[in-house]
Amino acid sequence: MPSPQPFATASSMLRHRLSGALRTRGGAAAGPSRWSSPGHEERPKGYLFNRTPPPPGQSRKWEDWELPCYITSFLTIVILGVGLNAKPDLTIETWAHQKALERLEMEKLGADSD
Repeated sequence: MPSPQPFATASSMLRHRLSGALRTRGGAAAGPSRWSSPGHEERPKGYLFNRTPPPPGQSRKWEDWELPCYITSFLTIVILGVGLNAKPDLTIETWAHQKALERLEMEKLGADSD
């Protein structure tokens, strides 16, 4: 039976090499966090999107992307609403109903001519 010493040595060496790369639970690792770089906040401020509200009496300034995004979203909703309401009814039930009405009309015309 081989000696367990080489396996123990190999596993301890592997564990030692991987321990620095593994993220510890709760962020209790020594040194700076590998998930945030300097300049990033570790904890949120408690505000929506981590933004502090403007001073009283001042309104928030819109960013460059907001107006085109809102206009495009509104127009998309309008176009979809109009387009989906104006599409033709191509369901099998509607087709069958129309065919049944045509057959009833043909039967009625056939009975009247007799």
